[in-house]
Amino acid sequence: MKKASLSWIKGLQFISQAESNHAIVVDTSPNGGGYGAGNGPMEMVLMALAGCSGMDVVSILQKKRVNFSGFHIDVEAERADQHPKVYTVIRMKYIVEGKDISEKAVRDAIELSKNKYCSVSAMLDKTADISYTIELRESN
Repeated sequence: MKKASLSWIKGLQFISQAESNHAIVVDTSPNGGGYGAGNGPMEMVLMALAGCSGMDVVSILQKKRVNFSGFHIDVEAERADQHPKVYTVIRMKYIVEGKDISEKAVRDAIELSKNKYCSVSAMLDKTADISYTIELRESN
């Protein structure tokens, strides 16, 4: 069983920690009653999606011996108007830099992540339409 904890600091600011013993500040904007000192929970969901998928895709590309020199994911999302305001649309843009990168290899790695390995994607897929694009950037 996995564990995490959350301790209140002030306002709507908290410190959260999980089994890895790394702590993060959870907060919201001053307009929302916070101090703007950390990411909000819904921001962290998008960050978790990018992190989960990024780890999968990079690992798969490395195993396929794809010679890439840069990797980046941009994520945009739309939320429902009514509470609990879940994500309903998520668009991911995978940017892979390198020489002679195979778009098919990148697409296959993304599909494996999305449909088999990334547990964050599997959870979000229950409420959101998750789509992606690929941008390949040539470099030496």
